[in-house]
Amino acid sequence: MAYVITRLCRDCVDGSCVEVCPISDCIVEHRPAEGMPGLPNQLFINPDRCIDCGACEPACPWEAIALDDEVPLVSKDDIVLNAIAAARPQDFVDAAIRTRPKPSPAQVDENRRRWEIASELAASER
Repeated sequence: MAYVITRLCRDCVDGSCVEVCPISDCIVEHRPAEGMPGLPNQLFINPDRCIDCGACEPACPWEAIALDDEVPLVSKDDIVLNAIAAARPQDFVDAAIRTRPKPSPAQVDENRRRWEIASELAASER
């Protein structure tokens, strides 16, 4: 098992998880390479580096981190996105710590609703 950063991190990219992770190159961010398709603006956990300590999960103010077997159904695709960090390490750099003011519970709920709605719309278009 490994922890996964889900889409709830997209465009939030707090960095609190980076600060508490004991493995320096476990939580990474995408470095766009020439001609490579872009990945979402979020942090990723390299599953090959994750030691399953769980320090990152409570540190995330956006509640975006879960064990891979506990990722909500609407975020299952994010397991594959995190695995790209292990498959293409040259496309990633160590994540920076950019701790921002902690979001309110209402902001966290709104972010969760935004991604649930986006997932429902994508599923209905298939």
